Amino acid sequence: MSNPQSLPLIDPDSDAVVPCCPPLTERPFTVDEAETAARMFKALGDPVRVRLFSAVASHPGGEACVCDISDVGVSQPTVSHHLKKLKEAGLLTSERRGTWVYYRVEPSVLAAMGRLLTASASAGA
Repeated sequence: MSNPQSLPLIDPDSDAVVPCCPPLTERPFTVDEAETAARMFKALGDPVRVRLFSAVASHPGGEACVCDISDVGVSQPTVSHHLKKLKEAGLLTSERRGTWVYYRVEPSVLAAMGRLLTASASAGA
């Protein structure tokens, strides 16, 4: 069984915390940075996972009960599998409340993803 690692979280308003990886255009990635980015993109490499990630990220209040996002065209056990993969990649967090599990995308994860795909200021120079 693999040992899942999570992406480091960043505060989008803080300059003191370094994101998981620099922008792609800033410099070549180190081995660790490439592995971190690959885990994230691999988790998002399935259309069902992208739909689930989007459903959670766009849900009112920033979190969604699994009961509200399960209608993605696959069985409930498959939904659970995909949500587990998104959690293992550090893209989602979850909290059990009674019999339901609520999922959330941390704002810092979205900020890290956006920063990774944003051209650095030095790239245009």
